[in-house]
Amino acid sequence: MKNSIKILVFVSFAALLASCTNSSENISGAGATFPAPFYNIVIKDYAAATGDKISYGATGSGAGIRSLKDKTVDFGATDLFLSDMEMEEMGARIVHIPTCLGAVVMSYNLKGVENLKLNSSVVSQIYAGKITNWNDVQIKQLNPEIALPDKAITPVYRSDGSGTTAVFSEYMDATDSLWHAKTGKGKSLNFSTGIAAKGNSGVAGVIAETEGSIGYIGSEYAFALNLAAALFQNSSGKFIKADAKSISAAANRDMPDDTRISIVNAPDSNAYPISTFTWIITYKNQNYNARTEEHAQSLKRFLNYIISAKGQAAAEKTFFAPIPPAVIEKARAAVESIEYGD
Repeated sequence: MKNSIKILVFVSFAALLASCTNSSENISGAGATFPAPFYNIVIKDYAAATGDKISYGATGSGAGIRSLKDKTVDFGATDLFLSDMEMEEMGARIVHIPTCLGAVVMSYNLKGVENLKLNSSVVSQIYAGKITNWNDVQIKQLNPEIALPDKAITPVYRSDGSGTTAVFSEYMDATDSLWHAKTGKGKSLNFSTGIAAKGNSGVAGVIAETEGSIGYIGSEYAFALNLAAALFQNSSGKFIKADAKSISAAANRDMPDDTRISIVNAPDSNAYPISTFTWIITYKNQNYNARTEEHAQSLKRFLNYIISAKGQAAAEKTFFAPIPPAVIEKARAAVESIEYGD
């Protein structure tokens, strides 16, 4: 009888433990299209391992920030960290968690043309409508070894509020006087010429279908779709291809505790110049909108998974560069700072 009671108690406890372990949470996020390929893989792997249901809408960085501000998602995603003013506008303290490294590349569609070299001056003039043909003398001067075609240039840009646009324009604004005077920097810009498309996938799609086109997209989209990407001139004057090594070289800088740092135009001579961290942002205090503490803990577990060895391995699989060990430490500290109530 005693053994039967012990077995019954053990089975009941095991069932209770299983029900706790297998209980799932529904975590939602929205934002940057730039890291979407990485997040989609991480979410799939994490859901399979834990049973938690994670949804992510690649709506663009601007929309992701607004969704978090409206408290309609658990986390936002952005390729540009929030400014001090934007942090204040969120209504409560925000935590930034860097998740991977990527780059913005100038992708182009020119048959037979490989390893095209570009700099910010030429790109600025293309978007300003001053350079309109691929055989322009200024492009030829950068590429004397390439037979450039007599073909019209079709620039492509983002129609939506975009962290990719913000990173790209930050670099352009800092390195070209014409761009600084005419276009400036930000998530949404007014372009005088070209074709607008929504999301990195939209811009990549237009480039893939339009011979003679050129546009800025996340490097992972160029790699995944086998689109040509120009070598871009960095701060040392070298023309650099965007790859895991050159993107990681841009991150050879001290990371502040709040992880908000720009790495465009990095001083490392081997760095690709338009590189960036991408961040997940969430509220530091998760006790709002009748959220439970378990829901907050589920969010923290998911964020810790992204920056774990398994999560970062998925970054490499999707053509991103994993974040360096020193940054992992800062990211982990940021996740652990998330609290519930007092």
